[in-house]
Amino acid sequence: MSARYRLSFAGGEESQSSSGVIVSTGAGSTGWLSSLFNMASGVAAFRGAQGFEPLRLDWEDARLVFVVREPFKSRHSGASMAAGVIEEGSALRIESLMPSGGVIFSDGVEQDTLAFDSGAAAWIRAAAQKA
Repeated sequence: MSARYRLSFAGGEESQSSSGVIVSTGAGSTGWLSSLFNMASGVAAFRGAQGFEPLRLDWEDARLVFVVREPFKSRHSGASMAAGVIEEGSALRIESLMPSGGVIFSDGVEQDTLAFDSGAAAWIRAAAQKA
């Protein structure tokens, strides 16, 4: 099932439908985030554009990076806000549009979830504690 939510970031807002949103710290930027950039670079090269290196953050970097997984464009959802850097002191806001079954989980551990059903909102920002 696709996730449905409203994303608010850097003064913009967009309703989206996707496989979810990946948020990475500097400590995690060589894992799943790196694979998303590798995929995007490969697709760009396939279409004749120049490929690019994955974005990597230093371990201590206070910024976060988000990437929307498999964004789906339709009459009710957009894909213009597919990635961004959450600077220290700012936040990404995600509001659930899922009647049921919406979840937030960390580092691929789906058994350790927070319910994220319609009306719930999450603000994602850098924590005071670092890895």
